[in-house]
Amino acid sequence: MEEDEKKVGKKFDVFVIGSGVAGQTVAKACVAAGLKVAIADRREYGGVCANRGCDPKKVLLGATEAWEKSEQLQGKGLKSMPKIKWKKLQKFKREFTGPVPKGTEENLKKLRIKLYHQSPKFLDENSLTIEGKTVHADKIVIATGYEPRPLPFDGAKYLKESDDFLELKKLPKSILFIGAGYIGMEFAHMAARSGSKVTIIDSSERPLGPFDSDLVNELTEYSKKLGIKFIFKADVKSVTKKKKKFKISYKKGSKSESVKAHAIFNTAGRIPSVSELDLEKGKVDFNENGITVNSFLQSKTNLNVYACGDVSDHDVPLTPLSGRQGYVVGENIINDNKKKLETPVIPSVVFTLPNLASVGYSEEEAKDRYKNVIVKKGSVSKWFNAKRINAPVYAYKIILNERTEEIVGAHILGPEAGETINLFAMAINNKLTAKDIKRMIFTYPSWANDLKSMV
Repeated sequence: MEEDEKKVGKKFDVFVIGSGVAGQTVAKACVAAGLKVAIADRREYGGVCANRGCDPKKVLLGATEAWEKSEQLQGKGLKSMPKIKWKKLQKFKREFTGPVPKGTEENLKKLRIKLYHQSPKFLDENSLTIEGKTVHADKIVIATGYEPRPLPFDGAKYLKESDDFLELKKLPKSILFIGAGYIGMEFAHMAARSGSKVTIIDSSERPLGPFDSDLVNELTEYSKKLGIKFIFKADVKSVTKKKKKFKISYKKGSKSESVKAHAIFNTAGRIPSVSELDLEKGKVDFNENGITVNSFLQSKTNLNVYACGDVSDHDVPLTPLSGRQGYVVGENIINDNKKKLETPVIPSVVFTLPNLASVGYSEEEAKDRYKNVIVKKGSVSKWFNAKRINAPVYAYKIILNERTEEIVGAHILGPEAGETINLFAMAINNKLTAKDIKRMIFTYPSWANDLKSMV
């Protein structure tokens, strides 16, 4: 038996590539159904979100939330500002991230899942090479997530990435972020409040392209008041290392300009993490959004392969959806494709301070889809909930289908918007109308109660 295995390689029912939320969900479901399962990861086990993404980011954010509220209440009951101790904050963050890899591995081992610590490469449609060995699997699941988009200009080797920011032992005196998306904006807000001089450079004409332009404009103006400098419609041409700083050369219109910073971070978006897999040998097709899959989350070109989480080209790359996709893939492997992915309306949030949150259609999308829409919007920093904490920015835009008065889109900029947007997600998924919301009895005074005034 051992001699045979050496000749043909190890055989598994299911081989999962990636140990984040999606990959773990599939592996656990399949092993519970009695299948022989292996899982591989080239980095620490537990995936991006728990180790170097959403979770550590929110821990670091906690200190800046306290700083922000203190700053707003100076002279209104508070008289001194807290100081963010970055080194101690990082130590606190490691209380969350530190146990994740070992704990994840121990949990998977208890389930008798075989663990590998390398990125495999496809040899053919059902075979992989990993750690110098060949393995075969009836089903292969790709759940490798996203990775930073490489930038092709001279000196790109000097750029740091989001992982590096979350591990910074000391905050640089000046930081430049290339890219004004989620990650760039969130990190810029943290760094500015923690004492860094921050610049953001982007080729677009504004930050956060997918979000409502009116609310993004308000957030941008407030960000400038924090000291964040924006350079829009600019293309970075090169980065050169000077004695203590880096020089970033860029072109804006017909003019060539430059700016210096102690550290530069690539926050120009993320791409599917598939470059090391040799997908062509496995006959697995992919595009810029990820592996092309059908409604069962199967590869369209190799039905023995499934893809779930961010790396699949199905829906948006958000952590809550990764778990749902992992569940669907597990069910389909066990029960031979009986479950299609049904995706509800999904809220998203940028954890700047204030939060910018969105769910459902934008104003433009709603006007394209419906004959007539009602747009209810306001900039309401004088409302009680904002005024009581002296929050300078609070705004909303709610979109209704005029014929039915159903809520079809909601966009909020303000304190706790990342929480209150969930109520609008519930409303849209359940086809609630403005009247339905107004009939609700919420606690008062609360952020949730403001929804009744928004609709």
